[in-house]
Amino acid sequence: MQRLAALLFLLTAACGASAQDYAREARWQAEVLGNLVVGDAVQIALPGGRTFLGLHTPGKRAAVLLVHGLGVHPDHGVIGILRVALADMGYTTLSIQMPVLAADAQGQDYYPALFPEAAQRIAGAAQWLAGKGERKVVLASHSLGSWMSQYYLEQAKDAPFAAWICMGRGGALPPMPLPVLDVYGEKDNPAVLQSAGSRHAPRQVRIAGADHFYTGKEEELARVLGEFIAGLR
Repeated sequence: MQRLAALLFLLTAACGASAQDYAREARWQAEVLGNLVVGDAVQIALPGGRTFLGLHTPGKRAAVLLVHGLGVHPDHGVIGILRVALADMGYTTLSIQMPVLAADAQGQDYYPALFPEAAQRIAGAAQWLAGKGERKVVLASHSLGSWMSQYYLEQAKDAPFAAWICMGRGGALPPMPLPVLDVYGEKDNPAVLQSAGSRHAPRQVRIAGADHFYTGKEEELARVLGEFIAGLR
């Protein structure tokens, strides 16, 4: 945590170009709303009055808050597929827009400067779900979204989640005060594969034949997640 905080300070001080790109986010929102088939678009408030997009599909089982990865939107790729697949299993899903940089920003190394706002969004989404009467909520995140989620969990006091599912996350996994499922693909990114042994999660699942984005393996991934959530007390 101290290393992450130091990195965050340096990046925030040195990288003025690392500001959240709200215009890019607005363009994506327009694109998502124009193509939305499953679920409802909702606006979730941040402390300063700004809002961000969430895609909500109600169900009769536990709720799943979905956090996407680097530079995309809440209906993109594996997260977009999972939000529908889990809803089909009866789970409530809420997939949220995370902070993004400009398309020409210099990559993932600059994203830690946005982690504080990412944490605010996760907290705001959890509060929004609580307002809908959801009492059992699982946080599920992919790739960079898992680093954002970890930052939130390390900062939060009494985080209102029943468990955390991290997918495609590289690096060691610190102890967490809640059940954790670590999922990765057999053909995942090198950083994810090389650090798999150091992620001492209570449960770890490797999806055979899957790449970092679980291309063609989304159905199996959804099944793994659904079984884990169903087994939570």
